Amino acid sequence: MKISYLAAALLLSGTALSAQETPATVKVGGFIRNFAHIDTKEMISGTAELFSYIPLEEQGENTTTYHYSALTSRLWVTADGYKYGNMTASSRIEADFYNGLTGVNGTAVLRLRQAFLNLTWANDEGNTIGSLKAGQAWHPMAADMPDILSLNAGAPFGPFSRTPLVQWDSPITSNLSLTAAAIWQMQYRTCGPDGASANYMKYHGIPEVYLALNYKTASSLFRAGYDFLSVTPYNGGNSVNSSLVYLYGQYKKGSFVAKAKTTYGQDGSHLNLTGGYAVTGGSSAADFEFTPSTSSSTWVSLSYGKKWQGVLFAGYIKNFGVGKDITGKYWFCGNSRNNVDSAWRITPNIFRNIGKFTVGGECELTGVKYGEVQKDGSVAGDLKSVVNTRLQLMLKFTF
Repeated sequence: MKISYLAAALLLSGTALSAQETPATVKVGGFIRNFAHIDTKEMISGTAELFSYIPLEEQGENTTTYHYSALTSRLWVTADGYKYGNMTASSRIEADFYNGLTGVNGTAVLRLRQAFLNLTWANDEGNTIGSLKAGQAWHPMAADMPDILSLNAGAPFGPFSRTPLVQWDSPITSNLSLTAAAIWQMQYRTCGPDGASANYMKYHGIPEVYLALNYKTASSLFRAGYDFLSVTPYNGGNSVNSSLVYLYGQYKKGSFVAKAKTTYGQDGSHLNLTGGYAVTGGSSAADFEFTPSTSSSTWVSLSYGKKWQGVLFAGYIKNFGVGKDITGKYWFCGNSRNNVDSAWRITPNIFRNIGKFTVGGECELTGVKYGEVQKDGSVAGDLKSVVNTRLQLMLKFTF
C-alpha cells in the first residue's frame, strides 16, 4: 500500500513540474516462428505439445510422436519515448496464436501474452527515482530465462509465468536496486480442488507478494528474491500459505553468456514449478488444514557465439514431499505428478542467425524417476526411470 501511495505522489509531483510533453514513438513488430519436433516418449506438455515438461510414467509400445506448427508466431506494438515533465512512459501489448487448441486439434486463436505500461520518474539531475510497471507481464521470478530454443524456456526446472501485476523498482545505489510487486493470477494458476484456478486467490483476497534485491554491473547481474502466496482452496475454509526463495546470476563477456537460477520452497504450481499441497488435518472442507509440498529446481545455461551460437542447458528438480502425514487429498501441479522423486534435463542447442532469420536445432533429453508416494508426500520405493529424447527444429523470421 505504501508503494501505491509513493507512486501516486511521484506521478503528481512529476507531472506538475512542467507542461512540456514529448509524444511517444509507436512501433509494430513480431515474428513468424515454425517448430517441428519428434518425441521418443509421450510427454506431459502444453498446447500442440510444443511446451514440453516431463515424460509420462506409463508408456505404450509405440510412443514416438511427431509435431509441426507455426502457432507461436507473434505480434506486438510498443510505444516508447513519451515524456511529461520528469516522467517518461512506455508500453507494450503482445499476442500470439497459442490458444484455441485441445491437444493438437483445433484452430489457433489470437491470445494476450503481455499488456503493460512502464512509468519512470527522474529528479532534476536526470537520475531515476523509481519506476512502476502495471499490467500483464512476466512474473519477476520468471523474467530471467536461459537462451534455449524450446518454448518451455526451461520449465519446470525454473519459474515460468506471465501474470497481472503492479511492480515497483527503486534504485538504492548505482548498482543496487529493490523490486517489490503485488501479483494476481490469470493463465498460470494454483492447483486445487477445482483444478488450476484463480478462484483460490479470489476467495482469499490477498495478492501474491514479491520482494527482491538486484545487483547489476556492466558484465553481471545478480538477484535474490522472495515470493509469498496465500490461497483458500475452499471458499470460507482455511488458507494455505507458501513461500519461495530464489537466486539468479548472469555473467557476460564478449560472445559468452553464463546464467544460473535456483529456486527452493513450497507449492509453486502457479509458476509452472513442481509442487502442490495436501490435506493434513480436519474432517470437512470447512475445517481442512493444508500443508504445501517442498521442492527445489535449478538450471544452468551456457551460451557462446553470435552468427553461429551454441547453447548448453542443464536442469534438476527434487521433490521433498509435504513433511506431514497426508490425511486427505493431495493436489499437484498439472506439469508433473506427485509420485515424481526427481527429474533432470540436458539440452544442447545450435543456432544460425542470418540477418532477421534464425534457424535452430535442439536435442532435449528429459529424465524422470517415478516411485511410490509415502505418508508424508515424499517419494520412495523402487524408482522407475523414464527418459524422453526430443529432437526439435525451428525456423524464425523477425520483422
